[in-house]
Amino acid sequence: MISVANLSLRYGKRVLFEEVNVKFTPGNCYGIIGANGAGKSTFLKILSGDIDASSGNVSITPGERLSVLKQDHHEFDEYQVLETVMMGNKRLWEIMHEKNAIYAKPDFSDADGEKVADLEHLFAEMEGWNAESDAANLLSDLGVKENYHEKKMSELNGKEKVRVLLAQAIFGNPDILLLDEPTNDLDVETITWLENYLADFQNTVIVVSHDRHFLDAVCTHVADIDFGKISLYSGNYSFWYQSSQLALRQRSDQNKKTEDKRKELQDFIERFSANASKSRQATSRKKLLEKLVVDEIKASTRKYPGIIFKPDRDCGDQILRVEGLSKTSAEGVKLFDDISFALDKGDKVVVLSKEHLAISAFFEILMGNDTADKGTFVWGQTITRSYLPNENAKFFDSDYNLIDWLRQYSVEKDETYIRGFLGKMLFSGDEVFKQSNVLSGGEKVRCMISRMMLTNANCLILDEPTNHLDLETITGFNNALNEWKHIALFTSHDHEFVQTIANRVIEITPKGIIDKRMSYDEYIADENIKALKEKMYAGALTSK
Repeated sequence: MISVANLSLRYGKRVLFEEVNVKFTPGNCYGIIGANGAGKSTFLKILSGDIDASSGNVSITPGERLSVLKQDHHEFDEYQVLETVMMGNKRLWEIMHEKNAIYAKPDFSDADGEKVADLEHLFAEMEGWNAESDAANLLSDLGVKENYHEKKMSELNGKEKVRVLLAQAIFGNPDILLLDEPTNDLDVETITWLENYLADFQNTVIVVSHDRHFLDAVCTHVADIDFGKISLYSGNYSFWYQSSQLALRQRSDQNKKTEDKRKELQDFIERFSANASKSRQATSRKKLLEKLVVDEIKASTRKYPGIIFKPDRDCGDQILRVEGLSKTSAEGVKLFDDISFALDKGDKVVVLSKEHLAISAFFEILMGNDTADKGTFVWGQTITRSYLPNENAKFFDSDYNLIDWLRQYSVEKDETYIRGFLGKMLFSGDEVFKQSNVLSGGEKVRCMISRMMLTNANCLILDEPTNHLDLETITGFNNALNEWKHIALFTSHDHEFVQTIANRVIEITPKGIIDKRMSYDEYIADENIKALKEKMYAGALTSK
C-alpha cells in the first residue's frame, strides 16, 4: 500500500496541493485525472520521490517495491536492451552485479564464498535465474523483436525505447506501479496487451493517461485532482464522467425530490453495470461493479468547452473523388500509391497508416498545401473544408493577442463576436489578451478549434485533433463530432474518439488502401483484414 498524509505543494503563491490525504491499496488500479496544470504528473513524481512536497509525507508498506515508467529516453543509452529491462528490479540487478564481481576476483577467499552463497540464496528467492528469459518474453510481448535484445538503447528509435522502458517498469512484478502516459507511441495491439496485463495485475497501479478507452479498460477507481485536493471514486473514467454529469444536471434541477434523484442515480448505476459487465476487465478479480455506490456520485466542477460546428450549407451529392493518388517523401520513402476512393454523404472516415507521415501528406494534398506525385482529386462544388493540421507552429509566429489572432480568420470583426468563439474554448477574461506566440500546446489547439468553428464548413479534416488536449476538451470534441451529420476525415490515436465517431475506415499503405464501412473495433478485430494488412505492408520501408 502507498499512502499520502497531509501533503501540500506550493510554488511561491501558487498552491498545487493542500493537505491531501489518500491511500492506494493493492488489487486496484487508480486513474489520476484533472485539468491541464492540475498536477497529475507532479503527483506521480512526489509518490516516486523525484519531487519533494512542501509538507506532509508519502509512506509505502515496508518491504514493498515501487516501479516507475521512466520518461527520459536517453537515461539508459549505454546499456543493452535486455539489461535495461532487468534494471527495473533494482535490488535484483544489484545482487547480480555484486555476485558476478565476487566470482571475478582473482583472490577469492572463504569470506567471499560465504558472501556469494548468501547472494545466491537471495538471487534464487527472487527468481533471478529466470530474469533474462522473463525480460526477453516481456520485450517480445511488447513488440520488441529478439534481434533487438542485445542492441544498445542508443540504437533504438523513440517508439522502440518506449516499449523497452515500459517492460522495465513492469519487470519483476512490482508491488506498486506508477505509469505516466504509458500508451504514448504504442500501437493498438501493444495497448491491448497492456490493458490485459493490468487487468490481471494483482498489486497497486496508479496511472495518468489521456486515453479514455485505456482508463476504462484498466481502472477500478478514479483519483480526481480538483482545487488542490484528491478525491477517490469507485469505477472507471466513463462511470465517473457520466455520473458526475448526471449529478450536475440534478443539482441544477431544484424541483426534483431527493428520492427521485436517488432512484435516477441507482438506475444509472444498473445500466452502467449491465454494459460494463460484458467487458473482460469487469469479470476479472477487481470486481469494480460491486463497489459502485450512489452516495459517492458528486457533480464535477470541470468546465467543458462548447465545441459546436454549424455548416452554412448541406453537402451536395458530389463530395470527393480521388483517383490514383501517389506520394513519395523527400527521403524517398513510398508513403502511398494508387489511392482511389469516393466519399458519400454522412461519411465520417478515420484514416489509418503505420506511417503517420503518409496521413499528414495525404491531408495536406487534399487541402491544396502539397502536391501528389501523380493522380487527381476533385471536391464537390458544395463542399467547404476546415482543417486542423498536426503541426500548427506557423499559425502562431506573431505577437497578436488572441482576439486579434482569431479576428484575422473571421469575416465578422466585432470583438464581442470574436470573444464568443474564444469563450467557447474556455478563453475568458484577461486570457483573451495573451500573446499567441507564448501559448502552450493545448492552448494552441483550442485556438485552432475556435478558428475551425468560425468557418462554418461542411467538411472537417482533422490530423491528430486530440494531441495536447486535456480530457475535458477531448470529451467535448468527441461529443461534437458524435453529433456531426456531415463529412469528416480524421486520424487519431485516441481509441474512444475513433470508435465512437468513425463509420468508415480507410487505411493508407504503400501498396494502396484498405477501405471498409465498419466501426474501428470491428476493423481491428477482423482476422481477414489483419492478413490483408500484412500483405499490404510486406517489404515496405517506413521512416523512424
